Amino acid sequence: MTPDGLPERFDVIVHPARELRGELRAQPSKNYTTRYLLAAALAPGETRVVGVATSEDAEAMIRCLRDWGAGVERVGDDAVVRGFGAHPRPGVTLNPGNAGAVARFLMGVAALTGGTTFVTDYADSLGRRPQGDLLEALERLGARVTSRDGRLPISISGPVRGGLVQVGAERSSQYASALMFLAPLLQGGLDLRLTGEIKSHAPLRQTLDTLAAFGVTASAPDDLSRVTIPGGQTYRAGRVLVPGDYPGSAAILTAAALLPGEVTVTNLRANDLQGEREAVDVLREMGADLAREGDRVTVRGGRPLHAVTRDGDGFTDAVQALTAAAASAEGTTTWENVETLRLKECDRISDTRRELERLGLTAGETQDSLTVTGTPRIAGGVTADGHGDHRMIMLLTLLGLRAEAPLRITGAHHIRKSYPGFFRHLEELGARFEYVETDTH
Repeated sequence: MTPDGLPERFDVIVHPARELRGELRAQPSKNYTTRYLLAAALAPGETRVVGVATSEDAEAMIRCLRDWGAGVERVGDDAVVRGFGAHPRPGVTLNPGNAGAVARFLMGVAALTGGTTFVTDYADSLGRRPQGDLLEALERLGARVTSRDGRLPISISGPVRGGLVQVGAERSSQYASALMFLAPLLQGGLDLRLTGEIKSHAPLRQTLDTLAAFGVTASAPDDLSRVTIPGGQTYRAGRVLVPGDYPGSAAILTAAALLPGEVTVTNLRANDLQGEREAVDVLREMGADLAREGDRVTVRGGRPLHAVTRDGDGFTDAVQALTAAAASAEGTTTWENVETLRLKECDRISDTRRELERLGLTAGETQDSLTVTGTPRIAGGVTADGHGDHRMIMLLTLLGLRAEAPLRITGAHHIRKSYPGFFRHLEELGARFEYVETDTH
């Protein structure tokens, strides 16, 4: 058994739920945890990161930072990090598992080393995700890079110079964030120009927020098309508090909206920079009864929902959860401008459409959109494919909660990538699951 008391690998059988009721504290933000841990490692001295996530992505970052020479010690819910500053250990092979953002952030910093190699055990997931835009930018700065057509395994070595550099922002914001972490440690800093249609502004603002929390000066216009970070700076060690996680909480709030009852989720800051905070507004627009008081969001569930059309680029990591609301809403919901969902752990547009159709729903897609027509009835009684994707597992679980017969989801252990306590939290609210151990070899 693992720390969450569940098998290492398992399918989950989701039983229909009559209601959900109770109060939960939102888990710590995955996105802020990984950013704070990296910045803490880049700071000479000791930093306490208060309330770190326990997700696989967080563990991947901790493992890689230790391999690079940082001291990282778990103290209760916190992590105490003794940083290596601008000098990660050279000649190291890092394995970030299936954590795409972790891999990319570290690739940027790898340009400070005399050589770092990146590998993954997930050849069919992270191994297929493109890294070329970031690698090309690093090469323009003077790095030596080898890769398999822009994909892992990848080797990166410095030194690199500062100055003007462009990076594509159409596929992912993570390439630019990676260069932003590197920039203050270069003597010349970086004048970073983001080209193409910038995707996911919110994560870029989280990176800028992280730099500021560690004493790094940076400037950018509102459209984030140009980020200027002076060189010769030092990350400042200290104490930072990880906020609550909006992407995972979006799934809990959606579940609460779909079923009768009353659920409160705490530790959700009203002024948070996570784009998935918008999920609260989307659910409200769909007709859900949500109320906010400080960092507490309360949902009184079971109200009829109606379809919406929204640009989903700002809340991409909540699209899957909100698709469960769309599947219950009257009319056809469209998530527009979400092409980056095709580049996640699975193709979250095509694979989602197929799973919805397997459950009897009507769904459609274009290259950059997903449409879902709601239905008052989901039969269940089938096996759905989790596609090794934590967000897909969340979506299917929410559909199973309102199905008429139990729904089995394969590979449900992949939920640990971002939200290890997901099933336990729903159980606290009244859901019921069975965990079926699967082959661990």
